Amino acid sequence: MSPTVSVVMPVYNVQAFVGEAIESVLAQRYTDFELILVNDCATDNSLKICQQVQDRRVRIVQHKVNKGLAAARNTGVRHAIGKYVAFLDSDDKWHPDKLARHVEHLDRHPLVGISFSRSAFMEHDGTPTNFYQMPQLNGIDVAHLLCRNPVGNGSAPVIRRETLNAIRFQIRDGEGLQSCYFDESFRQSEDIECWLRIVATTSWLMAGIPEPLTYYRLNPAGLSADVNKQLASWEKMITKARLFAPKVLKQHERHARGYQLRYLARQSIRSGNGKMAVHMVNRALIHAPQILLKETGRTLTTLGAAYLLWLLPKPLYQACEQLGQEIIGRRQRQRIAKDGVKGSLISQ
Repeated sequence: MSPTVSVVMPVYNVQAFVGEAIESVLAQRYTDFELILVNDCATDNSLKICQQVQDRRVRIVQHKVNKGLAAARNTGVRHAIGKYVAFLDSDDKWHPDKLARHVEHLDRHPLVGISFSRSAFMEHDGTPTNFYQMPQLNGIDVAHLLCRNPVGNGSAPVIRRETLNAIRFQIRDGEGLQSCYFDESFRQSEDIECWLRIVATTSWLMAGIPEPLTYYRLNPAGLSADVNKQLASWEKMITKARLFAPKVLKQHERHARGYQLRYLARQSIRSGNGKMAVHMVNRALIHAPQILLKETGRTLTTLGAAYLLWLLPKPLYQACEQLGQEIIGRRQRQRIAKDGVKGSLISQ
């Protein structure tokens, strides 16, 4: 019998993390799944670590040449046989209840095509930060997705196979005609481009569940570390989106760019680049001053942190940052608890 869930995990030079990522899948309370590891021509010991896993639910698929994250996800989906497709980047990991909660969510809401969870941040070494991605969970339309990307990262969503089929397109490469779901011309922003195409061009809905079931690693050497490259990729996504959602882009593109620049300011703060953080947050306010009114707290926090990082001596800034993190983290945990999430999900 076919598994209910196909878990797709691209693998490329992640020997320090891939074992932990795989273990977080094998430790799921919901066991009716297959795990497809797509080796994108790793040059370290990542493949060897994958090959050491002894579990009949695990399959390894090999790329002949390195193609990037979008192509690896496409390969995984083409090999998937499950009703639902879950994505996990190989430097992140999941809470043991992740798949159980998403299967329940999708089974109960037949119009939802993309189910996602909140995410908990962890440091590069896996240490919890007590910070969470706290997106809007329901009522997500194209404009909201364009401006805020509630899914947050590529390890949070579980998607119906029917939903992916609704946006399937074909390309011809060296191996012939291939079905694709993610645009392989993107090396960043390929996930938000895919989600946006689903919401803008199909009738499927996107909705989240309140539990922080994804653990997202803050990796300064990762794809999201270079904010200028990330901004260029986002602009490429906007250019493409004008073709399939022109009315939404005409109305919301400027606001969306402001939100994206504010997000990149926060990325710069996390990487310790105060000058870049100030540059990005100033650009955000120039492009979309409305974000100061619509999300006053978050915008002022980003603005203040950027300037403090830029102006203060490092020890003094770190003291301010620690105090701010404690306050924000406490408020986020209170909100998660208010939404009815068990305390054990927060602490693990």
